[in-house]
Amino acid sequence: MPTPPIGFPDPLPDDRCPCLSGSPFGECCGPFLAGAADAPTAVQLMRSRYTAYVVGDRSYLLATWHPSTRPARLELDPTMRWYRLDIVRRERGGPLDRDGMVEFRAFARHDGGRGEQHETSRFLREGGRWWYVDAAG
Repeated sequence: MPTPPIGFPDPLPDDRCPCLSGSPFGECCGPFLAGAADAPTAVQLMRSRYTAYVVGDRSYLLATWHPSTRPARLELDPTMRWYRLDIVRRERGGPLDRDGMVEFRAFARHDGGRGEQHETSRFLREGGRWWYVDAAG
């Protein structure tokens, strides 16, 4: 995995995965961020993208963003501390589906305060690979 910018945590393979799946980073999101595997479901891509925000991995975020909606650049705030991800619901998004939706809540600390991002994300599977498309509606 590329070295994250100063200010972002750098989990070790045996550390608890930041996505809070209950699995070690090296068995959960680590292989996806390292490019050793592609997420097999929309939920796993959502979890790995959340982890990429936690560790400041812009390259992974851009590489998993569908080319039709991907921004030209992405800036991450190293003072934003993401600490919890809750998957609220999902529709489709399995290994054989062509599309999927994942509703989530992500919680962060920033500038002494707390914040929450609530989003329903859309995903497409093309060429056997899942892509983040955008936030629905």
